[in-house]
Amino acid sequence: MELRHLRYFVAVAEERNFTRAAQRLNIAQPPLSRQIQQLEETLGVQLLERNSRPLKLTETGKFFYSHAAQLLAQTADLESMTRRVGNIERSLSVGFVGSTLYGMLPKIIRRFRDQNPTVELSLHEMSTMDQIRALKDGRIDVGFGRIRLEDTNIRRVILREEQMIVALPEGHPLSLGKSVLALRDLVQETLIIFPKAPRPSYADQVLAAFHDRALKPRRIYEVRELQIALGLVAAGEGISIVPSSVNGLKRDDVSYKELDDPTLVSPIIMSMRALDESRDIQAMLELVYRLYDEEKIPYTPHTERGR
Repeated sequence: MELRHLRYFVAVAEERNFTRAAQRLNIAQPPLSRQIQQLEETLGVQLLERNSRPLKLTETGKFFYSHAAQLLAQTADLESMTRRVGNIERSLSVGFVGSTLYGMLPKIIRRFRDQNPTVELSLHEMSTMDQIRALKDGRIDVGFGRIRLEDTNIRRVILREEQMIVALPEGHPLSLGKSVLALRDLVQETLIIFPKAPRPSYADQVLAAFHDRALKPRRIYEVRELQIALGLVAAGEGISIVPSSVNGLKRDDVSYKELDDPTLVSPIIMSMRALDESRDIQAMLELVYRLYDEEKIPYTPHTERGR
């Protein structure tokens, strides 16, 4: 059994489909199927229920997947940290969800570049789900997202619980009435949520906020990204719940209102591989804390490993 067998199996287990797994691995589907069969023959067990659609893991397959994913993540950790210790490679790849660009992330990136000129920094927009996968595959080193995902291979630092606010078309009756709104004030409006895919995402945090209060918006309109949502709000197509940092994006055709419930928040989460404690990762984390202090932004420096 080789590491490539583990990579192939983890891809199939996560995609639940041989075609998508082959595309993810950039190989043809028939060789992938043969490699998985070879792995099962080597182990003497059945890992997949091939007659189900989508593919399902057997109980043995579930056990093997959890340990294979952990081993691959540790391998990525080892490769990354060894390069850094040996000064062979000074690079840091950062994944981020688009909405974090309206908060502190641009300042974090600029300051890190200034203070670490020998580190090659690259940025990659991707969903939180994709960030977790990219961390485990070794394609990024740090992720800034909003979704709490449990994974024993990932260390998460919750930097801040950002308040949610309402984006309304300029001149909308709700923008002219109360200074603070409640979710129940919004149920007769068309609620524009983002992103449409992949899920779970920030959209699910918004929908959960209504569901937890036994509220249901009259109509839900799903769009690809925040900018499209704001454009539709400006056009009078509905309202949207957005992170409060978006308030800094000034538009003459959109107004913002606070919500009356302090528990309506969306976290900003910095994610790293569980075992990666390289100096560049530590430098990034320390910089984040310093900037939050300088800006006097409330933050919650809470670290969670695999939770």
